[in-house]
Amino acid sequence: MSRGLFPGPVQVLTMSTVSPDSVFKNFEYDESSEACYLGDIVAFGSVFLPVIYSMVFAFGLVGNLLVVFALTHSQKRKSITDIYLLNLALSDLLFVATLPFWTHYLTNEQGLHHAMCKLTTAFFFIGFFGGIFFITIISIDRYLAIVMAANSMNNRTVQHSVTISLGVWAVAILVAAPQFMFTKQVENECLGDYPEVLEDIWPVLRNMEVNFLGFLLPLLIMSYCYFKILRTLFFCKNHKKAKAIKLILLVVVVFFLFWTPYNVMIFLETLIFYDFFPNCDMKRNVRMALNVTETTAFIHCCLNPFIYAFAGEKFRHYLCHLYRKCLTVLCGRSVHVTFSLSETQRSRQESMVSSNVTHFSSVDDTSIHL
Repeated sequence: MSRGLFPGPVQVLTMSTVSPDSVFKNFEYDESSEACYLGDIVAFGSVFLPVIYSMVFAFGLVGNLLVVFALTHSQKRKSITDIYLLNLALSDLLFVATLPFWTHYLTNEQGLHHAMCKLTTAFFFIGFFGGIFFITIISIDRYLAIVMAANSMNNRTVQHSVTISLGVWAVAILVAAPQFMFTKQVENECLGDYPEVLEDIWPVLRNMEVNFLGFLLPLLIMSYCYFKILRTLFFCKNHKKAKAIKLILLVVVVFFLFWTPYNVMIFLETLIFYDFFPNCDMKRNVRMALNVTETTAFIHCCLNPFIYAFAGEKFRHYLCHLYRKCLTVLCGRSVHVTFSLSETQRSRQESMVSSNVTHFSSVDDTSIHL
């Protein structure tokens, strides 16, 4: 069974940079008519990708749902960062929700129907760009809250964060549109069916959009914002400075490590379109690397809840509260009371230790503790 050269998100996110007649077969031919066998890579992807998609779906669904439940069921007043974290979790949920459909596409000879092909691709890219954009917005908001604290007090309001979030969703839909507007079902394959006038240039532009708007620009913005934050924290006497610095480095390093290899492969795939690598072995290596680096990049959406949410005290308290409820159901009232007392004592100790310095008194708790 062959689902094509790049079935599922691999096929779509790498933009099918050669024509459908040549890409979605087990052989690819260069100008000298030398056969380049790719069937084993197709078979590898058909087995490897569904397993990874299923794991990413399971962990991403649970982690991001916990973030959504924590934010929507919290009795405390919502902060600006809470709004952005909620939208980041919703973006990741939209993203991972498409993975079961791609798994079905990989394992079923019939693929996806035309409407499902279009919708799945649209939701996939809206979630993809939305997640990246909200990570970037969180970086900018932390920069404003910590570095520009005095000047941003009037502009950083919950109402503004809601408006900005709606704007980010609108931009994500607009940026994602070129990725799915020509997607349709063609001979049981979900692929880009471009007009003849755009067949050569459109896939390349889509690759460049993913590389620039989906990786390079967000990475530059994040690096600048967190570099300025680090400089500010180094001159601050906040007792939680070390923890904040570690989390900042974790955010940037994890984003770089998980997304860089995949974007490099997308760039190399674009060069193959222009015959920069006529050698068959090089083409095979790039195709195989795309399969592997794609799954690595997708795992990042599973880590977002732990990096951005669960590192904060608010979410840890919510998880403890959820755990107590489970113990109440399973073990009875006495266990619940004992656990509550110990948790209350610990919360009091934490509240005494975690008082903020005056310099950060205007910044919301989530932004300080990252």
